[in-house]
Amino acid sequence: MSDQNNVTLSVADGTEMRAYAAFPSSTGPVPGIILLQEAFGVNRHIRSVADRLAAAGYAVIAPELFHRTAAPGLEIAYSDFNTVAAPHFQAITPTDLTADLQAAHAWLTSQALVMGDKIGSIGFCLGGRVSFLANAVLPLAAGVSYYGGGTHLLKDRAQDLHAPHLFFWGGLDAHIKKEHIAQVTDAVEAAGKPYISTVISYADHGFNCDERPSYHPQAAAEAWALTLAFFKEKLGA
Repeated sequence: MSDQNNVTLSVADGTEMRAYAAFPSSTGPVPGIILLQEAFGVNRHIRSVADRLAAAGYAVIAPELFHRTAAPGLEIAYSDFNTVAAPHFQAITPTDLTADLQAAHAWLTSQALVMGDKIGSIGFCLGGRVSFLANAVLPLAAGVSYYGGGTHLLKDRAQDLHAPHLFFWGGLDAHIKKEHIAQVTDAVEAAGKPYISTVISYADHGFNCDERPSYHPQAAAEAWALTLAFFKEKLGA
């Protein structure tokens, strides 16, 4: 990771937030994507997702959502959720996250390379929930959530969604109850908002991450192909 990939964003509450940025080789203009971390920081996996999206033609910003309680660059082992990640995870609030999302969006739209009306979001785990919030609070053109635990707690925001939303869930995921998935999709449907909800029956929580024991290469490849097709349709590139 080079210094040019690290940027510092000013948030409306006076805090500063480090983020990982990745750009395509194109000279533009290109669509932008806000990439939202798991509960383990903007780690090697999230940076690799950013790089893959950049290679597909998108300008990407991945903000460090724990910046109020953690030192810049914190990466947490996947085995350390309860001992290390949980305090940071529990400290975040929708209000703070909204400010973070607005800062990331403002940074993306300020880049000369980026088409300001073609911004999407994608998130994994914690970030899946935050991507749903992003679609509600930002003028996005697409939103994607992978196994976003706790999204049902934000179901009342379904009426505020700006863009079509793509959800992925693992059928073997014991972290997210089927009734919670139903609460999310029912709320989006009741709000009359466009969505795609895909349950991969043979995948577990975290199936996209090749650094987790639950990694499922076939499910990851299938979900990624649909993700890129969705972004291409909604954002271009």
